[in-house]
Amino acid sequence: MKRYDSYKDSGVEWIGEIPSQWKHTKMKYVGTYINGYPFKPSDWGDNGRLIIRIQNLTKGKGSENFYDNEIDPKYIIKKGDYLFSWSTTLGLFEWKREEGVLNQHIFKVELNEILVRRFYYWVIQGVIEELSNESHGSTMTHLTKDVFGNIKLPLPPLSEQQQIVSFLDTKTLLIDSLIEKTQLKIELLKEKRTSLINEVVTKGLNPNVEMKDSGVEWIGEIPDGWRIVPLRHLGSFQNGISKGSEFFGTGYPFMSYGDVYKNDITPTKLNGKVQLEDSEIDRYTIQRGDVFFTRTSETKDDIGVCSTCLNTIENSGFSGFVIRFRFHNNVHLPEYSRYHFQTHWKKVIIESKMNIVTRSSLSQQVLGDTPVLIPDVNEQQQIVSYLDEQTKLIDNTISIEEKRIELLKEYRQSLISEVVTGKRKVV
Repeated sequence: MKRYDSYKDSGVEWIGEIPSQWKHTKMKYVGTYINGYPFKPSDWGDNGRLIIRIQNLTKGKGSENFYDNEIDPKYIIKKGDYLFSWSTTLGLFEWKREEGVLNQHIFKVELNEILVRRFYYWVIQGVIEELSNESHGSTMTHLTKDVFGNIKLPLPPLSEQQQIVSFLDTKTLLIDSLIEKTQLKIELLKEKRTSLINEVVTKGLNPNVEMKDSGVEWIGEIPDGWRIVPLRHLGSFQNGISKGSEFFGTGYPFMSYGDVYKNDITPTKLNGKVQLEDSEIDRYTIQRGDVFFTRTSETKDDIGVCSTCLNTIENSGFSGFVIRFRFHNNVHLPEYSRYHFQTHWKKVIIESKMNIVTRSSLSQQVLGDTPVLIPDVNEQQQIVSYLDEQTKLIDNTISIEEKRIELLKEYRQSLISEVVTGKRKVV
């Protein structure tokens, strides 16, 4: 790594030494920062200029509202403007859409001539950790304008700023391309995993077995000796606990919506707590073999995500945003249920029957119509053993690729920080 000939102390702890010919300055001296207009829901409409909110910066389009009245031109945002989100999510964004009006909690950045515009972008990427350290807020992260304005920045000569921009634009493009290709590989591996589970759970392991029509379009043919039964005929449903907030935080182990959504095997250690009466413990305790389904969400894609309990959690309860199914008889090994309810055709059937209004919600009736495949117990065990082995191989590969992405992102951030603070000289 090439370094500059001589350095001096910047006087700023996080910057450290900078090249002797560089200066440093404060955020407030490199431009003007205009906070957005404090729109209220009563100002929103269906026409006019888009009201630019934080979710429009961080989630693409996000939810959209418009403003159709006159407004001070300083709040009008045009394509190419830099916007800094200083509440909830800290970060600099370049606006790439049509003209809009700026909501509060976002600064419009108007730079002066001591900074190359794109260099400012890279400096912010380099100092984002420092900005996070300076943020305050008990319930949400935010920066006051005074704190933001006093954040110190390295200031190279304009010619070097442009060299740094060219270097980082090129290098990060290569790194981002590698990250994108690795993410694509991970997605393909996940698709392979899903396809493998779906194939084995619906067709079994014997390619020569006689097949029969399942009577379900999305499943197709199944082995002749298998049964197919609607879920409602195999057990009972129970919606989760619905109580006021004062009942949570202490008491018995509590499984949240996130515990179900994020884990195909129910966690044995639950972080949540809930206060329960004795009768509620009997009704809501989580037992080996229970299968939990997410019941409600903003989108139907997140409905019917399931988690299977492999180990009983004594004296416990689960979220009201979740439905529990409990088998009456031992027709399914819990380990087999784990794979069975991950199949994509289950979600296809559920989604085709759900009513969508403003939120998606899964009823016990719809879930009860889901067809369940029942091989004999010995074959279930064979399928479990095979899928355990094969999915472990895929999961290990996914883990390696995810670690690769993590390292690439760390290298990208390190490279930006080194270059914008002068620790590494651009040649």
